[in-house]
Amino acid sequence: MDTNTILLISTCFASFFTFQIIFHVVSYWFSAKISPGFNNLNFKKKIEWNSRVVSTCHSLVVGLVGLYIFLFDEAGIADPLWGDTSLGKVNVAIASGYLVSDLLILIWYWKVIGDKYFVIHHCTALYAYHFVLNDGVLVYVGNFRLLAELSSPFVNQRWFFEALKYPKFSKANVINGILMTVVFFVVRIASIPPYYGYMYSVFGTEAYMRLGFLIQFSWISTCVVLDVMNVMWMIKISKGCIKVISLLRQEKAKKSLQNGKLD
Repeated sequence: MDTNTILLISTCFASFFTFQIIFHVVSYWFSAKISPGFNNLNFKKKIEWNSRVVSTCHSLVVGLVGLYIFLFDEAGIADPLWGDTSLGKVNVAIASGYLVSDLLILIWYWKVIGDKYFVIHHCTALYAYHFVLNDGVLVYVGNFRLLAELSSPFVNQRWFFEALKYPKFSKANVINGILMTVVFFVVRIASIPPYYGYMYSVFGTEAYMRLGFLIQFSWISTCVVLDVMNVMWMIKISKGCIKVISLLRQEKAKKSLQNGKLD
């Protein structure tokens, strides 16, 4: 076992245990400090709260590192299929450790936060990342997919506001909702056409053929599964955002009428 393999395995384990500690220990202490309302939540909501704190921590780490790699990693930019970047592999290893940790939490607290779509998402991503870590291929591509995590903090923040019973039309809630919709669209939906355009452009090339059928099939199939779920979530988020904006306009119209204004 070479040094790089040991590093990646160690990173996976370190990531797993770090996120477990954040869930079971750090989140309880930190959340109570920054939000007094946390102590008033019931057991089930505290479990989901802690799960989302972990999700936000993970998203900020892998999302920002993934963004750095996407913009500045010369080896990956030059050859997205075979470019070797140690930082890229470490980032995927961190994400893999989180996915295993979150799967364990989902299963353990299934009656509270169990969700079959999250299980499908996590297992699909882990399967894809296996090839990145084991075969050292598609490292740049794998990190590009991690950019999708940049939308998670906004999604989690929406839930935090709901758990703390913030008014739907509060400024913080509305701003976060709009940002959540925009960022989710940019990193998970708008990226789909150029991503599959690139996939089509390398199809049949020598670099693509060297991947072998299993990796080729796994690359395409896992991306399709993940993107179908992203589109489903985007539709749900968009409907919610449109509904809130519509209701907000109605509230403003009522207030205008009450104040004797017609415009």
